[in-house]
Formats: sequence, C-alpha cells, structure tokens
Amino acid sequence: MGDPHRVGVIGLGVISRAYLDTLADHPEVDIVAVADLDASRSAEVAATIPGAEAMSVEGLLARPDVQTVLNLTIPAAHAGIALATIDAGKNVYGEKPLAVTFPDGRSIIERATSAGVRVGCAPDTVLGTGTQTARAAIDGGLIGRPMSASAVMVTPGHERWHPNPDFYYAPGGGPLLDMGPYYISALIHLLGPVRAVTGAASRLRAERVIGSGPRAGHRIPVRVDTHLTGVLEHANGALSTITTSFDGVRTTAAPIEVHGEAGTLAVPDPNYFDGEVRLFALGGTEWRPLEPRAGYAEGSRGIGLIDLVRADDERPSRAGGDVALHVLETMTSLLRSAAEGQRVELTTVVERPAPVPLTPIGDWQAYQAS
Repeated sequence: MGDPHRVGVIGLGVISRAYLDTLADHPEVDIVAVADLDASRSAEVAATIPGAEAMSVEGLLARPDVQTVLNLTIPAAHAGIALATIDAGKNVYGEKPLAVTFPDGRSIIERATSAGVRVGCAPDTVLGTGTQTARAAIDGGLIGRPMSASAVMVTPGHERWHPNPDFYYAPGGGPLLDMGPYYISALIHLLGPVRAVTGAASRLRAERVIGSGPRAGHRIPVRVDTHLTGVLEHANGALSTITTSFDGVRTTAAPIEVHGEAGTLAVPDPNYFDGEVRLFALGGTEWRPLEPRAGYAEGSRGIGLIDLVRADDERPSRAGGDVALHVLETMTSLLRSAAEGQRVELTTVVERPAPVPLTPIGDWQAYQAS
C-alpha cells in the first residue's frame, strides 16, 4: 500500500481528541508532528502518539516530511493557518468552517489551485450512514421528486459545557457558522448546490455566563446574532428552510426532513455519522426505518482527511474545499441577507460530491478503496 501519508496537526483543543482517536492508529496515516500555542499541551499530546514530535507552528510548517496539515485551530485562525500551509507547499484539511469570511475562503481555494495542493474541510460526518443512506433513498426514487427540506438546530448555547466558549459569540461565531456547516453540507449531499438564499436573524441576550470549567460564572459578551432562519433555493428547484439557534432550549423537529412527491424522509442529526433514517411513503400509515445502505459505517472524525488522501482526478474529495467554499458562501450570504433584508444570489457552483458506498467499519479503518 506504500508509505503512510504524513500528517502534522495544528491546534490541540477539545475537538482534536476525536480526530486523533481516528488517525493515530490508522495504517495509511502517520502523525509525525503536533503544534499548539500552548507548548505544554503539544508535549502532552505528542507523548500519546508514537513517533510524533511536539513543535512550534512555524517548525511544523517547515518540516519537509509533512504532506498534509490538519488544521484544528479556532475559526478565526482557519484562514491564516490554511494559507500558510498552502504557501509551504502542503495540503490542508481543516475544521469547519473553511474560513469566517467568504473572501478568505475564496483566497484559500484560489491559492491552493495555483500551488497544486489539495484542500479538504469538515464536516465529514455527512459521509456516514445517516446522511448517505438518506441520499441513497432520494437517488433511488423512494420519495419521488424532492421538493423541499427543513433543517433545525436549537440549543441554549455552548457556554453550558465548553470551558472557553468566547469564540462562539465573537465575529466568525454564532450558531450558523458553528453548526450550519453540518446541516448545509448535508442538504448539498441530499439535494445539490444552492443558487440563492434569504435570511433573517436576531439576538436574544447581550452576554452569556460560562457554566463549567475554571471560568464558570464568568460573563462573556455576545457580539453576533444567535438565532438565524433562512430559505435556501437549490439549483434543482427544491427549497430548504434552515433554523440555527443558540437561544432556544429544545425542539421536537427532526434535524432534517426531506419532502418529495411520493414520501418524506426523516434524516438523523448531521453532527453525527450514524442514526436512523425513516421513510413515510405516500399512502402509508406509519414511519418505516431504513437499513443503512450507504456511507462509512460507525464513522468518526478524520474520515474526511482519509477520503482526501484517497482522492484523485477521477474521484475528488467528498469533503473537499470546493464544497466547503460553497457552504461558506451559503452561510455568509444568509447573514448578509439578514442584515440587508434582501435575497442574495450565490457566485459559487459545485457538484454534489460522489456518494459513499456502504463501507463497513473494518474496510475504512483498513483504508480499502471505495
């Protein structure tokens, strides 16, 4: 199978553990370096990965043996690290969103194209059996022609559990840029690209109180809208509505529903790889669960990077930079629409990523082609 693909990880916060659990023992990936602004954290993580070296960010980017950088920094740093990685001649796979502004995201893709390197971006959860089984059902005609979808994410806010939630309420944060990538990426896999959006937004509170960790009780300012509702016009004519909120408490709505002429699909939370897909067919009397029929079974964060490594000219990355840029433009256009009170047409066009065939856990862990 050749030598393992050598990866350096920048940013070792809360989300990094999920990636490292997937990648550290994968036979086709070798994590050779890790870096974080907190040098002690870098040393602590490196000690858990055989052969990995704790380094500065600059040192990691200068290492000639690092082929791809896994960028797990906070959203405000995504673009800077991605561009520096590209300038160093390396591929980059980042946490969502691709960047916090559309111009920065476009710069990442344009510079990577010029440099001849690849860009990938989370979420890769949509490559799991939940979203992919729903996609297979749609593509297989189980609901007839799809007409519309709804996506709903309601939570009282991440400050309840995150010890340092400040960035969620700073520019570049908010529920849409934080959680919207999961839902919009799923909608693109299910229904295809978006051509225009209309949005409205609000802000319930001026500050939030941290609920856990050493800063519990500390108040942080809210500098972004914390509730957004929008309409997505897909290129195929379908209409999706999306609600993302840090102001509500809970909802009984399915995370995603897709409605067609012959039935409705209830799609599981796209923040997770798996989950039950349910079908209510026209003329039926009850919801019917569908057995997994597509996607990486029992997936975990990091599959998107593996998929990027496997990609080639015939089958681009399923969690590629082109999709991430389209998702970013969709989100920033929704925010712009909310601020300006008008419909916004998108400038990016993207193909639906290739579907993921049903891939048992042993196959993707062993990195067999699919």
